[in-house]
Amino acid sequence: MRLPTYAGTLEDYALVGEPLTPRAPSVPLTRTAFAAAHVVSDPLAERDPWQGRPAVDWDATLKFREGLWDQGLGLAEAMDTAQRGMGVDWPTAKELIERTMRAAKAHPMKPRVACGAGTDHIPLEKLTSPAAIIAAYKTQMEAIEAAGGQVILMATRALPALNAGPEAYFEVYDHLITQAAAPVILHWLGEMFDPALAGYWGASDLATVNDLVLDLVTRHSDKIDGIKISLLDQSHEEGFRARLPKGVRLYTGDDFNYAPLIEGDGPHHSHALLGIFAAIAPAASQALEALAQGDRETYHALLAPTVPLSREIFKAPTQYYKAGIAFLSWLNGTQSHFIMPGGFQSSREISHFAEVFRLADQARLLTDPGRATARMGNLLALHGIEG
Repeated sequence: MRLPTYAGTLEDYALVGEPLTPRAPSVPLTRTAFAAAHVVSDPLAERDPWQGRPAVDWDATLKFREGLWDQGLGLAEAMDTAQRGMGVDWPTAKELIERTMRAAKAHPMKPRVACGAGTDHIPLEKLTSPAAIIAAYKTQMEAIEAAGGQVILMATRALPALNAGPEAYFEVYDHLITQAAAPVILHWLGEMFDPALAGYWGASDLATVNDLVLDLVTRHSDKIDGIKISLLDQSHEEGFRARLPKGVRLYTGDDFNYAPLIEGDGPHHSHALLGIFAAIAPAASQALEALAQGDRETYHALLAPTVPLSREIFKAPTQYYKAGIAFLSWLNGTQSHFIMPGGFQSSREISHFAEVFRLADQARLLTDPGRATARMGNLLALHGIEG
C-alpha cells in the first residue's frame, strides 16, 4: 500500500513482520510489569465530545484489560494513558476503577492492579492550600481502596499551580502516605507528559529535587511500594534508583529507554509502569519471560524493534501519545473504531499514524495483517489518500 511520509510524499510499503501470538508466559516473571491502559469510547453514545462526559464502551475497555492480564501483565488503571484530565473525568475514572477491580478479582491470573488517585474532581481554583489538596486526594484514595485497588499517588497539577515550595509537597505526601491503607506507588511525571507539571516537587534544580524525593521515600520506605519516574532520562533514572532504600522499587515510565532500564546494570534494575506496554503487550510479555529465563538475547531481539515504535508514539508533544495507543488497538481488533474521548484521535497527523503502522509491522505487532491493512486503508481514504 502507499503510505505518506514526513517528507510529504507517498511511498509504497509491503508488510514484513511475522506477527507475535499473544500468550501467557511459561515461567513467573522476575520484573513487575504494569501496562497503563487506555479507554475505549462508545461513538454511538457520544454527545458533546469536547465538553461533556465521555461515553465509554465498557465491554471493549474491560476486554482490552483482560487481554493484558492473559499475557501475565499487571495493570495501571485510570492513569494519564486513560486520558485523565484530557477527556476522562473523575466520575468516569471512578467507574472504570470499580469495573476493572471486579473484573480483576474474577480473572484466573489474579493480576495486580494499581489505580491512579489525583485531585482532578476539584477545580484548580478551589485547591488553594495543601489541606485542600490533601482532602481531594483522600476522596480518590478512599474510592480506590474501597474497590480493592493499590493506590498510585498521581502527580497533581494543583501544587505547581500554587507555585508550591518543597515544604508544601512534603506536607501533602507525608500525610497521604501515612494514612494510606497499604503501600503506595509515587508518580513523578515530567512536563513533557503534562506541561502543567513543570516545577514539580517545588525546585527547579534536578539534583535538589532528587534529594527532596529521596528524603520523602526514605522516611516512608515501609509505606512506599515504589516510585514511577517518567522523565525520559535513562542516566537520571539509573542514578536515582541506585539511591533508593532497600525494598522500594523503581518503576520506569521511560517509554524511550525501557529495554536497558528493565534489564538492569547488574546490582540494580527497573520494573515497569508503562503506557507503551499496552501497545506492545505480546513483545513485552514474551521479552520479560525470556529475561526471567536468563535469555537476554531473546529479550533484546523482542524489545529492540519496539523501541523505534515507542519513540514515534511518544514523540513531542508527548502528551498526545494516547492517540497512538488507541490507533494500534484499533488496528489489532481490540476495538471496532478509532474514536477517542474528547476527539483525541485528531491530536496526531496522518504521517504519524502511517509511521506507527510501519514500525508496528516491523516489531511484529500487527496481529492480523489483513485487518490492519484494511483499517489503515480506511484511515488513508479519510485523509484523501487512495490506492
